[in-house]
Amino acid sequence: MHLVMKTKNQKTVSVPASKLPKIPKGGMAKDDFRQSLNWRVLRMFGEFIDGFQFIADFKKTVTFFGSARCRPSNKWYQEAQALGYRLAQGGFAVVTGGGPGIMEAGNRGAREADGDSIGLNIQLPHEQRVNDYVTCGVGFNYFFTRKMMLSYSAQAYVFFPGGFGTLDELYDIVTLIQTKKIDEKIPVVLVGREYWAGLLNWTKEIIYEKFHAIDRDDMNICTLVDNADEAFEVIKKSRQREDLFF
Repeated sequence: MHLVMKTKNQKTVSVPASKLPKIPKGGMAKDDFRQSLNWRVLRMFGEFIDGFQFIADFKKTVTFFGSARCRPSNKWYQEAQALGYRLAQGGFAVVTGGGPGIMEAGNRGAREADGDSIGLNIQLPHEQRVNDYVTCGVGFNYFFTRKMMLSYSAQAYVFFPGGFGTLDELYDIVTLIQTKKIDEKIPVVLVGREYWAGLLNWTKEIIYEKFHAIDRDDMNICTLVDNADEAFEVIKKSRQREDLFF
């Protein structure tokens, strides 16, 4: 894992994950010890240790999730930027995946308010996948270790419209709350009724009422809002995390 420090010879990449540069195969010899399973396990272990140590230095963190494809002209980019600004003004640290789109917007708002703008990005062989508004961050080799760090210690989670990755992260957090691995009172804020209302209706009518696959209380895990102001009103009432072990 590497600190986000751009050097003279290092390129910065800020694109959706599907557009990341391809890593050439055969970069290491077959008998290179770094190709072994044991070494990879140790590398994963090291990323977890460094990641926990890094994120533990920040208090009152709020993690942003959402599409990496949103442009600055997009409504939800602007709402994420506004929320990042308000949160930083309120003493919160904004944590994102360090990439473009909603992640960039959240980091941008926090930086404009002189707050902690944290990026947990993906480390490439000679590049950093990080937006220009991250003021403090780290790079991970593995997506799953980064995903754990995005979940760890946050006292609120904010989900803007996004793709499969955003939905995967949402259901991961909701499952942790449903199974009481993390505090059920942690806000999970869904921003944008036009995007999320259909999913919530389907959850109620199909998953709960028709298939009885969840409990009634499970439908109260998420809070639906429509803009940055409404999201901030929910988040500002959140409390600092104490259950920091899943």
